[in-house]
Amino acid sequence: EGAGANPANGTPVQLYDCNGSAAQQWDVASDGSIRALGKCLDVTGNSTANGAQLQLWDCAGTPNQKWTVSAARDIVNTQADKCMDVTGNTSANGTRLQIWTCTGAANQKWTAPSGGGNPPAPSGPMAVAPYIYNGWGSPPNPTTVMNATGVKWFTLAFVLSNGYCNPQWDGGRPLTGGVDQQTINTVRGAGGDIIPSFGGWSGNKLESSCSSAGELAAAYQKVINAYGLKAIDIDIEAAAYDSPTVQQRTVDALKTIKANNPGIKVYITFGTGQNGPDTSLINRAAAAGLTVDSWTIMPFNFGGAGQNMGTLTTRAAEGLKNAVKNAYGYSDDQTYRSIGISSMNGITDNSETVTVADFRTILAYAQQHHLARLTFWSVNRDRPCTGGGADTCSGVSQQAWDFTRVFAQYTG
Repeated sequence: EGAGANPANGTPVQLYDCNGSAAQQWDVASDGSIRALGKCLDVTGNSTANGAQLQLWDCAGTPNQKWTVSAARDIVNTQADKCMDVTGNTSANGTRLQIWTCTGAANQKWTAPSGGGNPPAPSGPMAVAPYIYNGWGSPPNPTTVMNATGVKWFTLAFVLSNGYCNPQWDGGRPLTGGVDQQTINTVRGAGGDIIPSFGGWSGNKLESSCSSAGELAAAYQKVINAYGLKAIDIDIEAAAYDSPTVQQRTVDALKTIKANNPGIKVYITFGTGQNGPDTSLINRAAAAGLTVDSWTIMPFNFGGAGQNMGTLTTRAAEGLKNAVKNAYGYSDDQTYRSIGISSMNGITDNSETVTVADFRTILAYAQQHHLARLTFWSVNRDRPCTGGGADTCSGVSQQAWDFTRVFAQYTG
C-alpha cells in the first residue's frame, strides 16, 4: 500500500494488512504503469540496483515506472529487469518494498491487480446510481436495496466544504472513517460501488468556498484519492450555479480532474425548466474544452403540479439534448449518450407527483436514446407513506423500492 494513504510524491510503498482502503487499490494501466492514489509505482532515484526502494510518484511514463506481470506471478521492473520484492522476506506491517534480482522466492510472488481501475466494476450499469443520503431520511441499508432491486451503484450525497475548502460529508462528517465510509464499504462489499455527489441545494459548497480552480481541483482529488473513485457527480445548484465566477472555477477544476485521472467519469447535475435548462454552464464548458460524461438535469420543482411528470421530463430532456448538441456540435446519437435525467420520486417539494408509471415512461425514453445517466432523488424516499412526501417516503402508492426497481432495469 501507499503508506498512510498519502498521495504525495515519495510516499513509501509497503506491506500492510489488506483493508480495502484506497491506498491498497491498484490498477495496471495500458502503458505498463501500476497506479494507486493517482500516482505511479516508481523505483526511487531511477535506480536499477538491488535494494532500490519503491515509492509513489507523479506518473511520467519513465522506464522506472514500467512493469510487467509474468505468468509465474512476478512483477518485474522492465528497466532493471528485477522483481518487486519484500525487504528481508518478512510479512510484518510496514515492510518496505524494493526491487531485487528475481529468485522465484515467496517474497516476490504477487496477485497482480487487473487493468482499468479499482475496485472492479460492478455488474450493474454505473448509469443507474440513485441518490442515498446519510444526512436525513432514515437511510436504508444499501444491501437491502441492492438485493431487492438489482441496483449496484449509488450516488452518495453530499460532499461539502467545512468552510475552508476542505471536503467533508455534509461539511461536518469526516471524509473517511465515519458513517459515510461505512456505507461505501458496505456497498463495495456487496459487489457495488458509489459515486460521491459534490454540492446539492444547501450547505457550504466547495465550488464557492475554494478560492481558485487549483484549490477546487485539489479538494475533488482528495476525495477521489480517499476512495479510488471511478466517477464523481457535481450537483451545482442555487447561488453556486448562478455565479459566472463559480461556474468557470468549476469548469477549470474539472478539466484538471479529467487530465489527472484518465478514465474517470464526470457528471454535472443541475436544474431545468420544462422546456430545458439554462445553457450558460454548458456553453462555458464547451468553450473551455471540457467534455462531460453526462449533463444531467433534474426535471422537477419546475411548476409541474397537476401535470404528467413523465411527459414533462422527456420534454425537458429534449431541451437539454438540443442545448448540448448546439454547444458541442455532436450528432443526435452522441448527444443523447452524453446527457442524463435525475428525477425525484413521489411528491416533490413543489407538490408535483412523480409516479412509478412516470418512471416507466422515463425509463423507456432512456432506453430508446441510450442516455448516459438515469438516477433519482432518493432511495431514502423510495418507501410508501400517505399524506405527502417526506424525507423517508414518497407520499404515493407504492411498495418499498418500486422506483429503484424500475430504473434498475436500464441497460444503457
